[in-house]
Order: sequence, then structure tokens, then C-alpha cells
Amino acid sequence: MQQQPHYTQQPQQLFMQQPSPPQQVYMGEKPPAQVYYQPQAMPGMIVAPGGGGNRNAKNLPMDADGREWSHGLCDCCADVGTCLIATFFPCIVYAQNKQRYEHLARGQPDPERGGSGLNGDCLLHGCITCCFGIGCVLQIPLRGYLRRRYSIKGGGCGDCMISCCCTPCGLTQEARELELEEASLGL
Repeated sequence: MQQQPHYTQQPQQLFMQQPSPPQQVYMGEKPPAQVYYQPQAMPGMIVAPGGGGNRNAKNLPMDADGREWSHGLCDCCADVGTCLIATFFPCIVYAQNKQRYEHLARGQPDPERGGSGLNGDCLLHGCITCCFGIGCVLQIPLRGYLRRRYSIKGGGCGDCMISCCCTPCGLTQEARELELEEASLGL
């Protein structure tokens, strides 16, 4: 029968402390600054379609799914004028939002800030609303485009519910989001 060796010392720790990462040495240069925010578009910059200069206008927390809207759905009363027009003439606010979005998608703010809103998009929305009562179906894709452009949380089902059930609040929220990007571009 063999004798088992007897250890009088403590066994070594199985897990050693991780070494710290090597420090970078900058010869005569300053180390680069760390950036903790999403840069915003500056005047003269071209913002790629689907991009957006106003990623995080109010420094809202961002995660892998995106961020929240800059203004809540029930904050529509903070912009009473847009809210009233969206309540009684949603076709006008829809047309203004679409025109502003199309300009921003080309990298420039709309100099008319949506104009009067009395254009072909307004006529189409108004006719579908008057004839069939479903003009809100035109608003669903625009809301989706805005969400993707600004990396805002949500999905198609929520866009549909807000566009159909909370039309004035949704249109006002979208208008205010577009206004923030225009402000970041200097308009």
C-alpha cells in the first residue's frame, strides 16, 4: 500500500487576480478624449437617410433597443397650436410632418417648417378620412420612419395603435421630434 503524500502547505489559489490591461503611453501627445454622447449634426453636415442628428436630444438613457421619445405622448398640450390643428385637421399636421421628414432625410431642414400643410399629402389624408374614416393608416409608416431615424423604442403594433387611437397626440409628438432635429441643424 502506497502512502499518499501529505501536504503541509496551503494549496495555491486556483484563481489568480486578473492583471490590469497595459497602459498606453502617449509620447508628447494628449490621450484622446472619451465621448459619452451621440454627436449631433452641425450646420452644413449631410445627415444620411435613416440617420438623424437628434439621436438623444434630452440625454435620455439609451440601450440596445433605442431610446424613448423626447416628449411623451400626453405632452401634446405643451404645443397647444399643433395639438388643436391635429385634433380638428389631422391631415394638415400629417402633411407638414411628412414634408419636414422628407427634407431632413435629404440632410437639410425644411425652410418652410412644413409650410401650410395644404398639399397633395393633406388632400389624400383628408379624402381617405372623409370617405373611409381611416386616414390614420397613412400616419403609421411615417411614425415608423421617425422611430427608426431616431432609434426610438417601439414597433409597428404600437405605431398602429397610436396613429389610429391617439391621432392628435401622436402627430404632435412626431412634430415635436422633427422640431428638435431642425433645431439641432440650426433652423
